[in-house]
Amino acid sequence: MSANKNSGRGDTTMPWQPGDDDLRKRKLLVLADDGVTAHVLPEQGTLSIGRAEEADITIDRHSISRRHALLHLSPDRIEIEDVGSSNGTRVAGRKLDAAERIVVGPGDHLEVGGVTVLVQGPTIFPGGTAKIDADAASAGGLPRLAARVARSELSVLIGGETGVGKEVLALRIHELSPRGRGPFVPLNCAALSEELLASELFGYEKGAFTGAHAAKPGLLEAAELGTVFLDEVGEMPMSQQVKLLRVLEERKVMRVGGLQARAIDVRFVSATHRDLRKEVAAGRFREDLYYRLNGITLRIPPLRERTAEIAGLAQEFLAGAAVKAGLALAPPLSAEAHAALLSHPWPGNVRQLKNVIERAVVLAGDEPVRPEHLFNELDELGGGTAPLPERGEVDERTRIVQALQQCGSNQTRAAALLGVSRRTLGTWMDRHGIARPQKSRR
Repeated sequence: MSANKNSGRGDTTMPWQPGDDDLRKRKLLVLADDGVTAHVLPEQGTLSIGRAEEADITIDRHSISRRHALLHLSPDRIEIEDVGSSNGTRVAGRKLDAAERIVVGPGDHLEVGGVTVLVQGPTIFPGGTAKIDADAASAGGLPRLAARVARSELSVLIGGETGVGKEVLALRIHELSPRGRGPFVPLNCAALSEELLASELFGYEKGAFTGAHAAKPGLLEAAELGTVFLDEVGEMPMSQQVKLLRVLEERKVMRVGGLQARAIDVRFVSATHRDLRKEVAAGRFREDLYYRLNGITLRIPPLRERTAEIAGLAQEFLAGAAVKAGLALAPPLSAEAHAALLSHPWPGNVRQLKNVIERAVVLAGDEPVRPEHLFNELDELGGGTAPLPERGEVDERTRIVQALQQCGSNQTRAAALLGVSRRTLGTWMDRHGIARPQKSRR
């Protein structure tokens, strides 16, 4: 693969990580079998993409036409135009017509011929597709993209609502990466206090605090030659964000109470249900840390936008639940139950679907799963009442309060409705000052 010098940055061989000068610049990342090539884009102008050497961005692949596409750049937007290529240009799974121009923005992935290209940068472009759409994800676009990203050393930021399967995708990226034989170390940043988060992430030396009777390596050290998965990284306290940024920049970790930093070799994959750009603007998340974690962004659509996947997921969960229940065979899913699953909005996404199926298997036993086996659970999770508002329509505190109200203050069911663990819900309630319901005494 080669690139014309007029493309801005020119060739960058794998592994590539954004340098300090690149953090706030728009980039085009070309993902191919032999690595990732980064091209820093100018603020305005028109760049040609093609196989020809005279192209501004040359991608030397047979699936690319000599003159394949054009990028139209201005300070506040990027547009891509297919110029009659043989194998086409696709944005979020949709093939562009010849001479059609479409606005793209950070996080969007493009298929230029048979090569995946990603737009990266801090600017929020109006009209950008902003995420991989349901059709592209259902057709395998997201898994294919994740497989290509896995082969690089880029830090990955996974976005999406709670319960969509961000940890599953993170683990898949790890397994497909050159670090796949190394450890995969997950950490839920929302489930630990600030003090515990520091000791778990960075480790501590003997005598660092009361109870530290022996030195303990942190998760960053434990993940040597592997992957650290920072789940709900948007919940990380600002004081720990500063320490994590230093680790990302220096690739060294200082234990709590330590005097000497230790070198580490790990890859970072993070996930959040929050819009970290808004968190940066609100001063709740460090901008420099955001750019360090956001080497590439992958967004998982909510389950309600992936209805074609519900049947397959349900069958997978049926099989797993049957094994747990000690059944020789998984109960079949009736047509009526299948229709009920497709019509439900699934505010808790894949995690909620899994919980519903597991309960249905217990209720159905040897019989086919019918709507009443599902609706017993769906009713408890808010059936017959107004669904929870979408994220973005109300703040997190309001969603928690409404979930508790719908579930009669039952925290276990409210957590399932929100698609989080019971422990995470408790952490959120404490953060927002929501009193935990008292158990009745008889």
